[in-house]
Amino acid sequence: MSNAPIIVTALFGRRDQGWFDSERAAYFPPERNVLAAHLTMFHHLPPSIEAELKHRLNEETRGVRAPDARVAGLISLGRGVAYKIECPALIGIRARLAEAFVGLLTPQDAGGWRPHVTIQNKVQPAAAKVLLGALSRDFRPRAVEIAGLATWWYRGGPWEPLSRHMFA
Repeated sequence: MSNAPIIVTALFGRRDQGWFDSERAAYFPPERNVLAAHLTMFHHLPPSIEAELKHRLNEETRGVRAPDARVAGLISLGRGVAYKIECPALIGIRARLAEAFVGLLTPQDAGGWRPHVTIQNKVQPAAAKVLLGALSRDFRPRAVEIAGLATWWYRGGPWEPLSRHMFA
C-alpha cells in the first residue's frame, strides 16, 4: 500500500481532452503546466480507502451510460481562468462519495464543489482578466463527453495513474 494521497478526476473523451489540453497549453505558464487538463473531483483522499474507493467508482460507472455534460461558462480564478463544467450526474456521484468518506475528507474536499477545468493559473491578476475577457467574447456553451472516472497517486510531482473506471 502507498502512503501517497489519492486524487479522483473525471475523464473526458479523446476529442474533448485534446481541446482542453490545447487550451491549457496555450494559456498556462509552460513551466507550471506539468499535467494534462483535468476535472478534479477530490484532491486528497487517504490511501487507506483505495480498495473501497475503487469498488465505489466501479459501482458508479459499470454499465452506466456516460452522463450528459457541457462547458457552461468561464470562471475567474483571480490569478487564472477555468471552464465551468455542468454535469448533474457527476455532482451526484461526488456527493455519494463525499458522504461515504465524510470523516476522511480534507477541508478542501469537504467544502463545496465547483466543477471546472483550469486552463490558466498562477499568473498576474491583470493577465487573467485579459484572458477572461478575450475568451468571453466568443464563448459558446458546448457539450463535452465524460468518458469515465480515474484515481491517481499524488507524490509531489506529476500524478501517477492508479485506476480508470469507464462509463458504458
